[in-house]
Amino acid sequence: MTDQNKHRMANYMALKTAVINGEEALVKKLLADRPMLDIEKSYLLELAQLGNNQTIITLLEDLPVKEIDKDFRA
Repeated sequence: MTDQNKHRMANYMALKTAVINGEEALVKKLLADRPMLDIEKSYLLELAQLGNNQTIITLLEDLPVKEIDKDFRA
């Protein structure tokens, strides 16, 4: 795993925790208007809806979806 992937994973885990804890300012900081894969965005939206935090839901809904690199191979 590259350092970039480790950083991305750590950022996503921190974002997930912030959504669960309802930490609006931290969620906004971690999102920073960066696009996210649809599956990641959907999962975080579900978590935000469980917490019923409309501010976080709106932040996530407004986030652009990242296109999948069709040439990517694992």
